[in-house]
Amino acid sequence: MTDLTTPQIADACVRLGITLRCAPQRAAFHGSSVSGPAVLVHHIGSVDVILEALESSPDQAVLVVDDDARTDRACIGDLVAIEALHAGASGIVVNGCHRDTTELAAIGLGVHSLGSHPAGPTNIDTSRKPNDSVRLGDIDVTSNDWIVADADGVIVVAIDRWAEVAKVASEIRATERRQAAEADNGRSLRSQFEFATYLKRRAEQPSYGFRHHLATIGASIEE
Repeated sequence: MTDLTTPQIADACVRLGITLRCAPQRAAFHGSSVSGPAVLVHHIGSVDVILEALESSPDQAVLVVDDDARTDRACIGDLVAIEALHAGASGIVVNGCHRDTTELAAIGLGVHSLGSHPAGPTNIDTSRKPNDSVRLGDIDVTSNDWIVADADGVIVVAIDRWAEVAKVASEIRATERRQAAEADNGRSLRSQFEFATYLKRRAEQPSYGFRHHLATIGASIEE
């Protein structure tokens, strides 16, 4: 798991020049949070594909269940969440819908989806798809990806860049927490950012950008 937020991770990706991969799924309940390596599942209308994925999933895995973005049924619910929790999963991200929202919140395993729907699958697609790549919205996700999801959304980062991204995100968090503490103590952001100096420099040199200015004084604001 990680205590980094998706905004901090997104800001780190921008700073590192990594293409942002943000998915449209949203938290199924307040406080839902997940982080871990992606384990891929193409849903076929039967829960056995999810159970099969859990058989070999690593600790803290995030199940990425692709139900073709269907919103006319739910493909995961409370029993799947309980099973995933006991299998050591970090959470579930669904390219489709969930159900049993109240029960999911009580279970506490993070779940992100396209929304809720009371009905489960009523038919099974026997043409199984290989689990080497799935979709979250317009994003292709593979087993070489790391998933983080929280109240602000879902972000996908290649595993081979995750350590680098997490390091920069941690630095951004530390800087912004320091700035927030100073602001709480009465020192405005404009003062912290030497904003008057920036405006004067920009007037003299129109190409002088604000992000570059912040970098030169060791400050950060990504909004």
